[in-house]
Amino acid sequence: MLDLNFTLADLPDTTMTNENTTHFGFKQVDANDKVKLVKGVFDSVASKYDVMNDLMSLGIHRIWKRVAIQLSNVRSGDQVLDLAGGTGDLTLLFEKRVGDKGQVVLADINSQMLRTGRDRLINQGLSGNIHYAQVNAECLPFADNSFDCVCIGFGLRNVTDKDAALRSMYRVLKPGGRVIVLEFSHPTDKLTETVYDFYSFKLLPKIGALIAKDEDSYRYLAESIRMHPKQDELKHMMENAGLERCEYFNMTQGIVAVHRGYKL
Repeated sequence: MLDLNFTLADLPDTTMTNENTTHFGFKQVDANDKVKLVKGVFDSVASKYDVMNDLMSLGIHRIWKRVAIQLSNVRSGDQVLDLAGGTGDLTLLFEKRVGDKGQVVLADINSQMLRTGRDRLINQGLSGNIHYAQVNAECLPFADNSFDCVCIGFGLRNVTDKDAALRSMYRVLKPGGRVIVLEFSHPTDKLTETVYDFYSFKLLPKIGALIAKDEDSYRYLAESIRMHPKQDELKHMMENAGLERCEYFNMTQGIVAVHRGYKL
């Protein structure tokens, strides 16, 4: 078993320290500021996150997550790291697969999201093989070759340095292990793209304002999806991080994609 002594303590400053800028939605911001800006978004939406997921996707996000779990090939006894795990949907599914002999680490950079997920899982009576860690995906505080599967679900687009995060995931992965990236992506046909853009930029912020009382955060979420690398670009990034046999699986006409790569 992994030695996990991580709590909800304050994170060290691990963001970029040069003068580079990065995108926060459609805005260009100092790279050092993005973590704080993203934190503000998820602090705001944490309490309504699950409700909004169901509304935004009409419940289809549950199917996307189950497909990602299937593609992970996780089995009894495995060690799994669920990055950007938030309120614990994927952790719940992984926990059923690894069983009592395995272990799942629910990890998130945002303390409020992590608390929400931890409370939810504890309230459901799950504690024995689930651990919690507040971590930055760019510099994971785990030993090399620790996990059979590292999954990041709907979180990579919020990471400042995605290449560093992918390299960090590769480092903590065991030989033979898999990285799974479940993320909103780019539609594969023009009609879907047109409808999806209208929904994302016109309707989604209004739904956020009505339900979560936060229009700006959901506008950012829509913009962050548009700025995320396209399917082939992300596949190439995973290969550059050292992962092999990389491939992706489009769902819902490319609105969401699961990327998978192996450490051989």
